[in-house]
This record gives sequence, structure tokens and C-alpha cells, in this order.
Amino acid sequence: MDNVLTSRLEGKVAFVTGGSRGIGAATVRRLASEGADVAFTYLRNDGKAAEVVEAVKAYGRRGMAYRIDNANAAAVVDTVNGVADTFGRLDILVNNASLFPTGSMVDTGLDDFDHTIAVNVRAPFAASAAAARRMTDGGRIITIGSNVAERAPVPGLGLYTLSKTSLIGMVKGLARELGPRGITVNVVHPGPTDTDLNPADGPNAASFAEHTALGRYADPAEVAATVAHLASADAAYITGASILADGGFSI
Repeated sequence: MDNVLTSRLEGKVAFVTGGSRGIGAATVRRLASEGADVAFTYLRNDGKAAEVVEAVKAYGRRGMAYRIDNANAAAVVDTVNGVADTFGRLDILVNNASLFPTGSMVDTGLDDFDHTIAVNVRAPFAASAAAARRMTDGGRIITIGSNVAERAPVPGLGLYTLSKTSLIGMVKGLARELGPRGITVNVVHPGPTDTDLNPADGPNAASFAEHTALGRYADPAEVAATVAHLASADAAYITGASILADGGFSI
């Protein structure tokens, strides 16, 4: 990574939900590598969270982990405010924490529906609204969606698709409202990505990889690179956009 990239987020403060593993952890590391101080949330694994904090510090940046359940919207809002207070500012929000429910929509109970919406839709909404109130003009709000927001490639993903499609409307509405302040709001739609929840060597991975134009799963760092671009001044004229980072799965 050249010196331009390593410094383009210098002096910025970023907050990432679900930042201890997968795309979230890769995003935390990438933002720190480009000069940002980074705070993030995680749900369970203290050890993984500590490793990511140390990775941030290894780049010479400030890092902090908050253990919360993103189903608790009040906790999400409190954490956004806590980050802004502790770091003295907030420039970048990345809504990454998410559930991946599978199964028939017809057979899905309302409790499962409500829990999925709480984590996948209500938490990003609450975090974005709270962040916008504390964010400097010219800030960035980036939400991790999914390429299945654009299509339903197989049965059993209906509830997940519903939740990720909702984020497109949220992003468009916020982009229109926050544009006068120079705050951009975008959603990144990954495709098959090699994480512990969806490993590239998993039982159905080969068939999904074959549906991409590139014939492979993404590394989480490749998705994080797209997020970092949107977080930077280089993407100041991109807002309200749905960016596919899915290796051509949606072609």
C-alpha cells in the first residue's frame, strides 16, 4: 500500500459494528492502516476482539472494542455517543453487524423475524441516525448489505434478502437528507466471501463460487478495500449508491 493510501484517513475516527471477525475485522484493520482511529463492537469473543484492537494499535492508531448486542438499539446508540465522546469526534460509521437467517419464510416465526430485523435493519438505522447527529460535516456512513438484496438466487434466503433490501431504501433516504452537509451514505453488497460463517471450503461453497464471474470467493480484505475507498475523500461524489463487490455473482 503506497503512502497516499496509508494516510488518506489520517486524523479520522471510525466506528464499525461487528468488527471482531470476517468483513468487519478486515474493515477495522484496513481503516486503521489508512490512518484512522477505529472503535468497533463485538458480541461474544473477547480474544478475537483483543486481537483486532492490537492490530489497530500496531498501525499506531487508537483502537477500542465495545461488547454489545446489536439487537439492543439503545446500546447501539449509547456506543455511538460513547465513541464520539471518547475519541473527540466521529467521521466514519460502518454498519456491518448482521445475522444470516436461513429457512422458509412461510415457516419463520415472528420472534425470529423480529430478531433479524432488529439486528439487520433497526440497528443500522439507529446507529446511522445517532452518528449523523454527532458526525462532522463531510462524514461517511457505509452499510454492509448483500448481493442477495438484488436477487434471490436460492430458496431459504428470503428473510435475509428482505432485511438487506431494506437497507437500500434507508441509504437512499439518508443520502438525500445528509447531502447538504457533505455526508455520503452508501451500501456495499458483498457476494460469497471467505469468513468463518461462510468458508470458501464449506459444503456448498463450490457451487456459489461457480456462479461468480471470477470463479472464487472474495477475501474479506477485498470487501474492506471498497469500504475504505467510500470512507475516503476520493469518494466524495458517491452517495446513495449500492456498490456490488460480489465478483460478478449478480451478472
